[in-house]
Amino acid sequence: MTLPGSEGGAAAGGRRVTVMDVGGTTLRVGTFDTASGRLLPGVRRVPVDGMARFPGAPVPVLQRRVVEQIAREAERQDAGGDGLCVAFAGPVGRDGTVRGAPTVWGGGGGPLPLRELLESLLPVPVVVVNDLTAAAWRYGADSPEPFCLLTVSSGIGNKVFRDGGVLLDDEGHGGELGHWTYDRSPDAPPCDCGGRGHLGAIASGRGVLAAVRRAGLADRAGYARSALARSAADPAEVDNPAVAAAVRAGDPFATEVLRGTLVPLAAAIGGVFASIGIRRYVLMGGFALAVGERYRELLAAELVRQGCFGLTDDRVRAMVVLGADDDDHGLIGAGLLMDRRLDATGTATAGVAAG
Repeated sequence: MTLPGSEGGAAAGGRRVTVMDVGGTTLRVGTFDTASGRLLPGVRRVPVDGMARFPGAPVPVLQRRVVEQIAREAERQDAGGDGLCVAFAGPVGRDGTVRGAPTVWGGGGGPLPLRELLESLLPVPVVVVNDLTAAAWRYGADSPEPFCLLTVSSGIGNKVFRDGGVLLDDEGHGGELGHWTYDRSPDAPPCDCGGRGHLGAIASGRGVLAAVRRAGLADRAGYARSALARSAADPAEVDNPAVAAAVRAGDPFATEVLRGTLVPLAAAIGGVFASIGIRRYVLMGGFALAVGERYRELLAAELVRQGCFGLTDDRVRAMVVLGADDDDHGLIGAGLLMDRRLDATGTATAGVAAG
Protein backbone atom coordinates (compact mmCIF):
# COMPACT_ATOMS: atom_id res chain seq x y z
CA MET A 1 0.00 0.00 0.00
CA THR A 2 1.41 3.39 -0.98
CA LEU A 3 1.65 5.79 1.94
CA PRO A 4 1.11 9.37 0.77
CA GLY A 5 2.60 12.26 2.67
CA SER A 6 5.63 10.46 4.09
CA GLU A 7 8.30 12.71 2.59
CA GLY A 8 9.20 16.35 2.88
CA GLY A 9 9.09 18.94 0.12
CA ALA A 10 6.50 21.39 -1.15
CA ALA A 11 5.10 22.33 -4.52
CA ALA A 12 4.49 25.92 -5.56
CA GLY A 13 0.94 27.20 -5.45
CA GLY A 14 -0.46 24.79 -2.91
CA ARG A 15 -2.19 25.65 0.34
CA ARG A 16 -0.33 25.17 3.58
CA VAL A 17 -2.45 23.94 6.46
CA THR A 18 -1.53 23.37 10.07
CA VAL A 19 -2.12 19.82 11.24
CA MET A 20 -2.20 18.62 14.84
CA ASP A 21 -2.44 15.23 16.49
CA VAL A 22 -3.59 15.53 20.10
CA GLY A 23 -2.92 12.27 21.93
CA GLY A 24 -3.05 11.15 25.52
CA THR A 25 0.52 12.25 26.24
CA THR A 26 1.88 14.14 23.21
CA LEU A 27 0.67 16.95 20.97
CA ARG A 28 2.21 16.86 17.51
CA VAL A 29 2.02 19.87 15.22
CA GLY A 30 3.24 20.38 11.67
CA THR A 31 2.50 21.92 8.30
CA PHE A 32 1.01 19.99 5.38
CA ASP A 33 1.45 21.13 1.79
CA THR A 34 -1.69 20.25 -0.18
CA ALA A 35 -0.14 20.65 -3.62
CA SER A 36 2.56 18.03 -3.01
CA GLY A 37 0.49 16.03 -0.54
CA ARG A 38 3.42 16.05 1.87
CA LEU A 39 4.04 16.79 5.50
CA LEU A 40 6.80 19.36 5.65
CA PRO A 41 9.91 18.87 7.80
CA GLY A 42 9.96 20.37 11.27
CA VAL A 43 7.19 18.58 13.17
CA ARG A 44 7.14 19.67 16.80
CA ARG A 45 6.16 17.41 19.70
CA VAL A 46 5.21 18.78 23.10
CA PRO A 47 3.51 17.25 26.16
CA VAL A 48 -0.27 17.61 26.11
CA ASP A 49 -1.64 19.87 28.85
CA GLY A 50 -3.93 17.06 29.97
CA MET A 51 -4.14 14.70 32.91
CA ALA A 52 -0.74 13.10 32.24
CA ARG A 53 0.90 16.48 32.86
CA PHE A 54 -1.56 17.79 35.45
CA PRO A 55 -2.80 14.74 37.37
CA GLY A 56 -5.75 15.42 39.64
CA ALA A 57 -6.84 18.61 37.88
CA PRO A 58 -10.62 18.89 37.32
CA VAL A 59 -11.91 18.03 33.86
CA PRO A 60 -13.09 21.59 33.03
CA VAL A 61 -9.64 22.93 33.92
CA LEU A 62 -7.92 20.36 31.71
CA GLN A 63 -10.33 21.07 28.86
CA ARG A 64 -9.54 24.77 29.03
CA ARG A 65 -5.80 24.07 29.15
CA VAL A 66 -5.96 21.83 26.09
CA VAL A 67 -8.02 24.31 24.05
CA GLU A 68 -5.62 27.10 24.93
CA GLN A 69 -2.64 24.94 24.09
CA ILE A 70 -4.01 24.00 20.66
CA ALA A 71 -4.73 27.66 19.84
CA ARG A 72 -1.29 28.69 21.08
CA GLU A 73 0.47 26.06 18.99
CA ALA A 74 -1.56 27.05 15.90
CA GLU A 75 -0.51 30.66 16.37
CA ARG A 76 3.12 29.57 16.57
CA GLN A 77 2.57 27.74 13.27
CA ASP A 78 1.81 30.97 11.39
CA ALA A 79 -1.72 31.19 12.89
CA GLY A 80 -2.75 27.94 11.23
CA GLY A 81 -1.76 28.77 7.65
CA ASP A 82 -4.75 28.34 5.32
CA GLY A 83 -6.58 26.13 7.78
CA LEU A 84 -6.23 23.95 10.85
CA CYS A 85 -7.11 20.26 11.09
CA VAL A 86 -6.99 18.74 14.57
CA ALA A 87 -6.86 14.97 14.99
CA PHE A 88 -8.10 14.38 18.53
CA ALA A 89 -7.91 11.33 20.80
CA GLY A 90 -11.60 10.80 21.51
CA PRO A 91 -14.96 10.44 19.78
CA VAL A 92 -15.80 13.53 17.73
CA GLY A 93 -19.20 14.45 16.27
CA ARG A 94 -19.82 15.75 12.77
CA ASP A 95 -19.94 19.31 14.15
CA GLY A 96 -16.44 19.04 15.66
CA THR A 97 -17.64 18.48 19.23
CA VAL A 98 -15.43 16.21 21.30
CA ARG A 99 -17.76 13.76 23.08
CA GLY A 100 -15.15 12.38 25.45
CA ALA A 101 -11.39 12.16 25.94
CA PRO A 102 -10.49 9.48 28.52
CA THR A 103 -6.76 9.55 27.79
CA VAL A 104 -6.57 13.37 27.65
CA TRP A 105 -8.72 14.59 30.54
CA GLY A 106 -10.19 11.36 31.91
CA GLY A 107 -13.80 10.42 32.44
CA GLY A 108 -16.59 12.86 33.14
CA GLY A 109 -17.15 16.37 31.90
CA GLY A 110 -19.57 17.45 29.22
CA PRO A 111 -19.05 17.54 25.45
CA LEU A 112 -16.53 20.13 24.32
CA PRO A 113 -17.35 22.15 21.13
CA LEU A 114 -13.69 22.18 20.13
CA ARG A 115 -14.11 23.32 16.53
CA GLU A 116 -16.36 26.20 17.56
CA LEU A 117 -13.99 27.29 20.32
CA LEU A 118 -10.94 27.18 18.07
CA GLU A 119 -12.64 29.10 15.27
CA SER A 120 -13.48 31.82 17.79
CA LEU A 121 -9.79 32.09 18.64
CA LEU A 122 -8.16 31.66 15.21
CA PRO A 123 -8.59 33.46 11.86
CA VAL A 124 -8.76 30.25 9.77
CA PRO A 125 -11.27 27.47 9.08
CA VAL A 126 -10.96 24.57 11.50
CA VAL A 127 -11.73 20.88 11.10
CA VAL A 128 -11.76 18.55 14.12
CA VAL A 129 -11.82 14.79 13.70
CA ASN A 130 -10.98 11.76 15.78
CA ASP A 131 -7.28 10.92 15.61
CA LEU A 132 -7.92 7.48 14.15
CA THR A 133 -10.28 8.95 11.57
CA ALA A 134 -7.44 11.21 10.43
CA ALA A 135 -4.92 8.38 10.45
CA ALA A 136 -7.26 6.18 8.42
CA TRP A 137 -7.12 8.75 5.61
CA ARG A 138 -3.37 8.21 5.36
CA TYR A 139 -3.98 4.58 4.45
CA GLY A 140 -7.35 4.93 2.76
CA ALA A 141 -6.97 7.98 0.54
CA ASP A 142 -5.59 5.89 -2.34
CA SER A 143 -6.74 2.39 -1.39
CA PRO A 144 -9.95 0.76 -2.63
CA GLU A 145 -9.53 -2.13 -0.20
CA PRO A 146 -11.54 -1.85 3.04
CA PHE A 147 -9.52 -2.12 6.23
CA CYS A 148 -9.63 -1.59 9.97
CA LEU A 149 -6.99 0.67 11.47
CA LEU A 150 -6.02 -0.26 15.04
CA THR A 151 -3.90 1.83 17.37
CA VAL A 152 -2.28 0.41 20.48
CA SER A 153 -0.73 3.24 22.47
CA SER A 154 -1.94 5.11 25.59
CA GLY A 155 -5.33 3.59 24.79
CA ILE A 156 -6.83 1.50 22.03
CA GLY A 157 -8.92 2.78 19.17
CA ASN A 158 -9.99 1.67 15.74
CA LYS A 159 -11.61 2.94 12.59
CA VAL A 160 -13.07 1.03 9.66
CA PHE A 161 -12.39 2.63 6.26
CA ARG A 162 -14.71 1.42 3.54
CA ASP A 163 -16.06 2.81 0.25
CA GLY A 164 -14.00 5.99 0.47
CA GLY A 165 -14.76 6.99 4.04
CA VAL A 166 -14.71 6.11 7.72
CA LEU A 167 -17.77 4.33 9.13
CA LEU A 168 -19.22 6.61 11.81
CA ASP A 169 -22.54 8.13 12.76
CA ASP A 170 -23.16 11.88 13.04
CA GLU A 171 -22.28 11.95 16.74
CA GLY A 172 -18.96 10.20 16.15
CA HIS A 173 -19.99 6.79 17.45
CA GLY A 174 -17.93 3.95 16.06
CA GLY A 175 -14.28 3.02 16.27
CA GLU A 176 -14.05 2.85 20.06
CA LEU A 177 -13.11 -0.81 20.55
CA GLY A 178 -10.92 0.36 23.40
CA HIS A 179 -14.09 0.88 25.45
CA TRP A 180 -15.64 -2.47 24.65
CA THR A 181 -16.09 -4.25 27.99
CA TYR A 182 -14.23 -7.57 27.91
CA ASP A 183 -13.75 -8.33 31.60
CA ARG A 184 -16.92 -7.92 33.65
CA SER A 185 -15.46 -8.98 36.99
CA PRO A 186 -15.68 -6.40 39.83
CA ASP A 187 -11.88 -6.23 40.13
CA ALA A 188 -11.24 -5.85 36.39
CA PRO A 189 -8.51 -3.33 35.43
CA PRO A 190 -9.75 0.27 35.54
CA CYS A 191 -10.00 2.28 32.32
CA ASP A 192 -9.08 5.95 31.98
CA CYS A 193 -12.75 6.68 31.19
CA GLY A 194 -13.80 5.50 34.66
CA GLY A 195 -15.11 2.09 33.60
CA ARG A 196 -13.59 -1.31 34.28
CA GLY A 197 -12.54 -4.23 32.14
CA HIS A 198 -12.46 -2.27 28.89
CA LEU A 199 -10.21 -3.53 26.12
CA GLY A 200 -8.02 -0.46 26.42
CA ALA A 201 -7.51 -1.06 30.14
CA ILE A 202 -6.20 -4.54 29.37
CA ALA A 203 -4.41 -4.41 26.03
CA SER A 204 -3.22 -0.82 25.51
CA GLY A 205 0.36 0.17 26.22
CA ARG A 206 -0.74 1.37 29.66
CA GLY A 207 -2.73 -1.84 30.14
CA VAL A 208 0.20 -4.06 29.21
CA LEU A 209 2.49 -2.12 31.54
CA ALA A 210 0.04 -2.52 34.41
CA ALA A 211 -0.22 -6.24 33.67
CA VAL A 212 3.58 -6.61 33.68
CA ARG A 213 3.82 -4.81 37.00
CA ARG A 214 1.08 -6.97 38.52
CA ALA A 215 2.75 -10.14 37.24
CA GLY A 216 6.12 -9.02 38.55
CA LEU A 217 4.77 -8.32 42.02
CA ALA A 218 2.93 -11.66 42.05
CA ASP A 219 5.94 -13.65 40.79
CA ARG A 220 9.08 -12.01 42.13
CA ALA A 221 11.28 -14.97 41.21
CA GLY A 222 10.05 -15.03 37.63
CA TYR A 223 10.51 -11.30 37.31
CA ALA A 224 14.04 -11.52 38.72
CA ARG A 225 14.97 -13.96 35.93
CA SER A 226 13.54 -11.62 33.31
CA ALA A 227 15.46 -9.04 31.33
CA LEU A 228 13.02 -6.54 32.84
CA ALA A 229 14.77 -6.83 36.20
CA ARG A 230 17.92 -5.37 34.66
CA SER A 231 16.08 -2.16 33.83
CA ALA A 232 14.10 -1.95 37.08
CA ALA A 233 14.72 -4.15 40.12
CA ASP A 234 11.28 -3.20 41.43
CA PRO A 235 8.46 -4.35 39.11
CA ALA A 236 6.50 -1.24 40.07
CA GLU A 237 9.15 0.90 38.34
CA VAL A 238 9.43 -0.90 35.00
CA ASP A 239 8.35 1.17 31.97
CA ASN A 240 6.93 0.57 28.48
CA PRO A 241 10.23 0.94 26.57
CA ALA A 242 11.73 -1.80 28.74
CA VAL A 243 8.71 -4.04 28.17
CA ALA A 244 8.85 -3.50 24.39
CA ALA A 245 12.59 -4.18 24.30
CA ALA A 246 12.18 -7.34 26.37
CA VAL A 247 9.49 -8.72 24.06
CA ARG A 248 11.55 -7.91 20.98
CA ALA A 249 14.46 -9.80 22.54
CA GLY A 250 12.28 -12.84 23.22
CA ASP A 251 12.14 -12.52 27.01
CA PRO A 252 9.76 -15.30 28.20
CA PHE A 253 8.31 -13.37 31.15
CA ALA A 254 7.43 -10.21 29.22
CA THR A 255 6.24 -12.17 26.19
CA GLU A 256 3.87 -14.32 28.24
CA VAL A 257 2.30 -11.27 29.88
CA LEU A 258 1.85 -9.60 26.49
CA ARG A 259 0.38 -12.78 25.06
CA GLY A 260 -2.31 -12.72 27.74
CA THR A 261 -3.31 -9.15 26.90
CA LEU A 262 -3.68 -10.06 23.23
CA VAL A 263 -6.48 -12.54 23.94
CA PRO A 264 -9.19 -9.83 24.23
CA LEU A 265 -7.70 -7.81 21.36
CA ALA A 266 -7.89 -10.84 19.06
CA ALA A 267 -11.46 -11.44 20.23
CA ALA A 268 -12.36 -7.87 19.27
CA ILE A 269 -10.80 -8.27 15.83
CA GLY A 270 -12.66 -11.53 15.41
CA GLY A 271 -15.89 -9.71 16.20
CA VAL A 272 -15.22 -7.05 13.56
CA PHE A 273 -14.46 -9.74 10.99
CA ALA A 274 -17.52 -11.80 11.87
CA SER A 275 -19.85 -8.79 11.73
CA ILE A 276 -18.69 -6.92 8.61
CA GLY A 277 -16.08 -9.12 6.93
CA ILE A 278 -13.03 -6.81 7.14
CA ARG A 279 -9.93 -8.87 6.33
CA ARG A 280 -7.15 -6.29 6.67
CA TYR A 281 -6.06 -4.86 10.04
CA VAL A 282 -3.38 -2.17 10.05
CA LEU A 283 -1.54 -1.81 13.36
CA MET A 284 -0.16 1.51 14.55
CA GLY A 285 0.40 3.27 17.87
CA GLY A 286 3.49 3.82 19.97
CA PHE A 287 3.43 0.55 21.87
CA ALA A 288 2.54 -1.80 19.01
CA LEU A 289 5.15 -0.26 16.71
CA ALA A 290 7.76 -0.23 19.49
CA VAL A 291 7.39 -4.02 19.80
CA GLY A 292 7.16 -4.21 16.02
CA GLU A 293 7.03 -7.43 14.01
CA ARG A 294 6.94 -9.56 17.15
CA TYR A 295 3.71 -7.84 18.19
CA ARG A 296 2.16 -8.60 14.81
CA GLU A 297 3.28 -12.24 15.02
CA LEU A 298 1.87 -12.76 18.50
CA LEU A 299 -1.44 -11.12 17.63
CA ALA A 300 -1.76 -13.13 14.41
CA ALA A 301 -1.00 -16.33 16.32
CA GLU A 302 -3.75 -15.55 18.83
CA LEU A 303 -6.18 -14.85 16.00
CA VAL A 304 -5.34 -18.25 14.52
CA ARG A 305 -5.85 -19.88 17.91
CA GLN A 306 -9.28 -18.30 18.29
CA GLY A 307 -10.17 -18.78 14.63
CA CYS A 308 -12.06 -16.65 12.12
CA PHE A 309 -15.04 -18.49 10.71
CA GLY A 310 -14.58 -19.39 7.04
CA LEU A 311 -10.87 -18.53 6.79
CA THR A 312 -7.84 -20.80 6.71
CA ASP A 313 -5.04 -20.24 9.23
CA ASP A 314 -2.78 -18.75 6.54
CA ARG A 315 -5.42 -16.22 5.54
CA VAL A 316 -5.97 -15.28 9.18
CA ARG A 317 -2.24 -14.70 9.69
CA ALA A 318 -2.14 -12.47 6.62
CA MET A 319 -4.92 -10.21 7.92
CA VAL A 320 -2.66 -8.30 10.33
CA VAL A 321 -0.05 -5.87 8.99
CA LEU A 322 2.08 -3.16 10.57
CA GLY A 323 1.55 0.47 9.68
CA ALA A 324 4.36 2.85 8.79
CA ASP A 325 7.01 2.98 11.49
CA ASP A 326 6.76 6.70 12.17
CA ASP A 327 4.80 9.05 14.39
CA ASP A 328 3.03 11.00 11.68
CA HIS A 329 -0.12 8.97 10.94
CA GLY A 330 -2.62 11.52 12.28
CA LEU A 331 -0.74 14.51 10.85
CA ILE A 332 -0.51 13.14 7.32
CA GLY A 333 -4.08 11.89 7.35
CA ALA A 334 -5.32 15.24 8.70
CA GLY A 335 -3.56 17.03 5.86
CA LEU A 336 -5.01 14.74 3.20
CA LEU A 337 -8.49 15.07 4.69
CA MET A 338 -8.25 18.86 5.02
CA ASP A 339 -7.18 19.10 1.39
CA ARG A 340 -10.45 17.43 0.40
CA ARG A 341 -12.46 19.70 2.70
CA LEU A 342 -11.24 23.10 1.57
CA ASP A 343 -12.89 24.86 -1.33
CA ALA A 344 -11.19 27.23 -3.74
CA THR A 345 -11.38 30.13 -1.28
CA GLY A 346 -9.91 28.13 1.59
CA THR A 347 -13.19 27.87 3.46
CA ALA A 348 -14.21 24.66 5.21
CA THR A 349 -17.12 22.98 3.43
CA ALA A 350 -20.26 21.79 5.15
CA GLY A 351 -20.10 18.62 7.18
CA VAL A 352 -16.31 18.42 7.27
CA ALA A 353 -15.90 17.59 10.93
CA ALA A 354 -17.22 14.04 11.05
CA GLY A 355 -15.19 12.40 13.78
